Amino acid sequence: MAASPATVGSGPNRAVLLTVTCLGQFMVLLDNTIVGAALPDMQHRLHTQLTGLQWIVDAYVLLVAMLLLSGGVFADRFGRKRVYLTGVAVFTVASLVCSLAPSVGWLVAGRVLQGIGAAALSPASLALLVAAYPVPQERIKAIGLWAGFSGIGLAAGPVAGGVLTDAFGWPAIFLVNLPIGVALLLVGLRSLAETRNPSAPAIDVPGTVLSVLGVGVLTYALIEGGARGWTAPVILGSFAAAVLLLAAFVAVEARRSAPMLPLRLFRQRLFTVSNTAMVVVGFALMGSSFFFSQFFVYVQGSSIMRAGLQTLPVSLAMVIVSPYAGRLAARYGFRIVVTTGLALAGLGLLALGMVHADTGYGNVWWRLAIIGTGFALTLSPLTGAAIQAVSPQEGGLASGISSTTRQIGAVLGVALLGAIVRTRQSGGASFETGLNSAFLAAGAVTLATAVCTGLWLATSKPAEASAPPQRATDPGTVTPSHKEAANSR
Repeated sequence: MAASPATVGSGPNRAVLLTVTCLGQFMVLLDNTIVGAALPDMQHRLHTQLTGLQWIVDAYVLLVAMLLLSGGVFADRFGRKRVYLTGVAVFTVASLVCSLAPSVGWLVAGRVLQGIGAAALSPASLALLVAAYPVPQERIKAIGLWAGFSGIGLAAGPVAGGVLTDAFGWPAIFLVNLPIGVALLLVGLRSLAETRNPSAPAIDVPGTVLSVLGVGVLTYALIEGGARGWTAPVILGSFAAAVLLLAAFVAVEARRSAPMLPLRLFRQRLFTVSNTAMVVVGFALMGSSFFFSQFFVYVQGSSIMRAGLQTLPVSLAMVIVSPYAGRLAARYGFRIVVTTGLALAGLGLLALGMVHADTGYGNVWWRLAIIGTGFALTLSPLTGAAIQAVSPQEGGLASGISSTTRQIGAVLGVALLGAIVRTRQSGGASFETGLNSAFLAAGAVTLATAVCTGLWLATSKPAEASAPPQRATDPGTVTPSHKEAANSR
């Protein structure tokens, strides 16, 4: 990748760049978890049902999932500084729109804008960082700090969300982004140097549009199906449209010379199995997390602030265990670590599905900790397995695809588990019973996936080294080699 001398110099320039990029990623990751703590207050103040809450979460995750790969290419092609600061500006303005939203519709529109901003900001921040640290060992340390800020954002979200919502109401969770965004813009405009990759591929506009429409329509059918009825003409029509759009996406990608999703990579079993498992991780983790605060508030009667604290064992376990997952995978292999992680997470979700209104927190927190520990053991090894399956030149693309499949799983998890709760309630069951069914379903799917990875997550022959060069996408550009990729995660 081309990088200007000002960017790769040592001293204050790189220190400022590291701070700016880490803080931007912190803001994005904080938003991933802070919203969950505020969902009960949103439901009360905006007079919405479960379907509205699903859209508030999925509108953001859907745009991030579908635009992440294109965002990285866009940054390489048109300038990483430009795309990063544009993403920060869009994310900040969108946060203001969200905080002022008078209705669910306006809030969902703001969340869409936030997703667009995050899809530009996140891969561009890492691309700036990689360009500034061309020496592998220095790069690994910088990426470690970048990932560490991400973990802090994830861990701080539930607590910050609970405290801010309890004190000021749900708009405060979006207002917290404004000072961060303004500071990043002011410092970034003055201190960041522009870098780009002149040989970056063209943006895959047809693939991007078809993927957004296909997954978006499928999400609509899954979320609205529980409210409108699964046999309603609009729901059946949406499922049919989603199948056609996704089939068109596959057909277009198979014919393009530089597709956003090279289908040939899925000929490698290791790549296919790891990304399939990553979909399940996103599905079970995000789908179940969507209900954590609602469980404590609506089922156990906690305050919003207390519920935010009660959900903390999941994110804390992930922050503590995640740094060791890559090392364990390097020592014992992807299959053992991933299968163990999925089995733990699945058992934790099954155990959570047996919790009731009168269950004391002392008998709940450890279930959440097991879930967080299990998923922490899977994330970086699954990304490492996807990278191992391709040539070193395509490590960045493989990592970006792994992040995208996780986000797609998250979209489907919120939609499908929400549909389970709505379906049980429409049959006369209580909200508590619906939640139990959702947690049990997530646990069963996760355990089934553990069996599959135990059988099939074996090393396959990497693609030929002559494959097309990698793109600068979400965390992918950090992987000059398989070994470095494993060590940096």
